[in-house]
Amino acid sequence: MLHPFRPSLVCLIFAAFLCGSPLSHAQSFEVYDNLEQLQARINRAGDTTLLLNFWATWCKPCVEELPCFDELLEYYGAQNVQIVLVSLDFKSQLEKKFIPFLNSQQLKSEVALMADQDLNAWIPMIHDEWDGAIPATLLLKGKNRRFSLGKFENLEELETFVRPFVTDSAALYIGKKMTCDDLSGGKK
Repeated sequence: MLHPFRPSLVCLIFAAFLCGSPLSHAQSFEVYDNLEQLQARINRAGDTTLLLNFWATWCKPCVEELPCFDELLEYYGAQNVQIVLVSLDFKSQLEKKFIPFLNSQQLKSEVALMADQDLNAWIPMIHDEWDGAIPATLLLKGKNRRFSLGKFENLEELETFVRPFVTDSAALYIGKKMTCDDLSGGKK
């Protein structure tokens, strides 16, 4: 004889499992198949300061600096700074590597995957100084551009890079130097 509460208990356990599963907390992201789609995103920023960080899950310095971008977003707010973390991972690794990485990181910044692997065609259009090495960061506001190649070692360094493009001069980072490890709690 079947216990009257057993089916209900099984359903309750299954529902709890689903609520706690990575699928229920999946990180959202866009896939840009070409430069025109990325350019459309850039255009949507309007007069807002837009920070594009080019990175990949397999790039250790890239992953180490990701928490700094989330902290910067939290500090300035989305009205002053929009951040798009543009991954150069392969689209073929989407399910196997990219999505699990995003789910484990739970990034607050906007995330995109640049699926166009013809890097030599579109990288020079992002910035003429960019040779394709990552991490690379492009800061935009209107027609003004600023480019940085390499890892930001701490939040203060990143904020100093961004500060000239942010209109709210009252929102300046003042505090101790922190490393990206400090911000991430050591998780990578």
